[in-house]
Amino acid sequence: MTKAPFHDLTTQDDIKALVDTFYQHVNQDELLAPIFNDIAQVDWEHHLPKMYDFWGSVLFGSMAYKGQPFPKHLALPIERAHFTRWIALFTQTVDELFAGPTADDAKAKAASIANIFQMKMGLWATPLVKR
Repeated sequence: MTKAPFHDLTTQDDIKALVDTFYQHVNQDELLAPIFNDIAQVDWEHHLPKMYDFWGSVLFGSMAYKGQPFPKHLALPIERAHFTRWIALFTQTVDELFAGPTADDAKAKAASIANIFQMKMGLWATPLVKR
């Protein structure tokens, strides 16, 4: 039995699947899980719907997300290695679930966001992902 080809990100349900799967990976990651769970003490029930809105706004222009994500990250003890792992897990998750132009756009936008955050945090050397 062959697996059906992946479809592209097209709906808010796709965003939910991406975000839920990504954060499952984050919560199993030895580098990122302590940042999210021990230091930031993320309330996942509250955080995940915000991430659905964020990625829906980024990828589909839904304008559902209202907030400023950068200030919340500024106080965390994160380094370039954390961003590198975050991008690797995000890219892996997209590739596990989706294929197509919006999936490619999601990976590019995630890399851009990570690069901008690093620049603002003084961690910038060279971009993590070159276009």
